[in-house]
Amino acid sequence: MFEPRLALASLSGESDAEWALAGAEWAGAAFLGGVALDAPTRRAARELVARDRTEFLPEDPVAFVDRELGKLDDAPLRPGVNVRTTSTDPLREAAVVCADHGAILEVNAHCRQTEMCDAGAGETLLRDDDRLAEYVAAASDAGADVSVKLRTEVPGVDLPALAARLEAAGADCLHVDAMDSEPVVADVRERFGGFLLANNGVRDRATVREYLEYGADAVSVGRPSDDPRVLERVRRALDAEVPA
Repeated sequence: MFEPRLALASLSGESDAEWALAGAEWAGAAFLGGVALDAPTRRAARELVARDRTEFLPEDPVAFVDRELGKLDDAPLRPGVNVRTTSTDPLREAAVVCADHGAILEVNAHCRQTEMCDAGAGETLLRDDDRLAEYVAAASDAGADVSVKLRTEVPGVDLPALAARLEAAGADCLHVDAMDSEPVVADVRERFGGFLLANNGVRDRATVREYLEYGADAVSVGRPSDDPRVLERVRRALDAEVPA
């Protein structure tokens, strides 16, 4: 899906094309976003901004995705876009744009902010596998490679079983935030045959090796994704653990 097997994970309202280019020396992929696509998620994003969080709120979110990806058409990494939605129509539009740019469309089933969950997006999708599978299928049918950003430690959610359901719906990649339950990555690996990307606490060779031993194909860096020292250290670890 991408090489080297280091991705930059999206940071709400911060991860744009400029951010991706700044990390391109070390990463093989960068997920822009998250981008709220429809009215309920955009309303939630505005509420998040009102309490001092950072969000992307362009007038036309799909056009914004197109512009940002256009800036990366010649970049030495593969772009992706993390999106939040409660409806399939804007998701399909964004997926078409991603396919046109050779980018990955990432469905956000990860955000746990109250406003976004109350809107019916983010983490709530983990408990509504029918709807999440519908979103994956819609994006896949539109021609995009599809990733789903997930998190562990959500009560009542059988993540390995969900992983199998999402693969059947057309997911090419699962991007798992392991939280403090890193071994769940191995459980997901047993049920998912696609590209598995592990996230949370990736900082050095020890953490890289741990996730690879659990079966991850690649790792991603979140909060320190704008810190060249961390990215260089993780890239060196990957190069040592996964020789070219």
